[in-house]
Amino acid sequence: MPIASQADLAAHFIGQAVSSDFLQQQHHRAASCRHISTTMGAENSKPSSDVKQHVFSPKEADQFARSEHPVKFSNELVDSLQKNTFTDSTRSRQQELQYQERLTAELEKLREQEAQNFTKYSETLSGESDESSQPSLVEKLSDATSSKATLAEKQRQKEMSRNSVTEEVEQLRQKLANRKKLEQVDAEVSKAKEAVVACLRTHDRRPLDCWKEIETFKKEVGRLEKDFVEKTIR
Repeated sequence: MPIASQADLAAHFIGQAVSSDFLQQQHHRAASCRHISTTMGAENSKPSSDVKQHVFSPKEADQFARSEHPVKFSNELVDSLQKNTFTDSTRSRQQELQYQERLTAELEKLREQEAQNFTKYSETLSGESDESSQPSLVEKLSDATSSKATLAEKQRQKEMSRNSVTEEVEQLRQKLANRKKLEQVDAEVSKAKEAVVACLRTHDRRPLDCWKEIETFKKEVGRLEKDFVEKTIR
């Protein structure tokens, strides 16, 4: 083989070796890049449990409020705030209305219960009064076996008891009527009182000038007290 041909063959083998080595390096480097990219993507996709919530201090909040950076809220938060029409005042009013409705319902229940109790007691009392007015079986048998004199005595006692009850009721009625009369203001006392009031208004800076009107008022009050004592003693 000629010398030129041997040199060309050697150069050809050296080029193939270099090219093969270069391709292996490029393949290894590409595999390394894919591994790093996959690892970083997995790490970014995992939720981080080490994330801590930062609480702003009053100073930081003031600085943040004065900054020129606009504050942006998420669309979900804005939608929830717009849909929520209840404010503190509306909530308090709604609670107050609920309390009033419950209170009204409880009062209605109490009224119904009291009305039922009143009706029940009224029926019981009316039944007892009807039973007491009618003679019992023992009284009927006693009247059948008693003589006319005994029956007349019983009737007289019943009438006496009835008359005594009527007299007591009449006395109570008279006492109530007298009390109503006493509660009415006497005309002379009212006249004397008006005179004292008018004099004091006229002489507001010299009340001693109204001594005559005051004495007249005292006399009328004394007369009224005397009449009251006399009626009470009677």
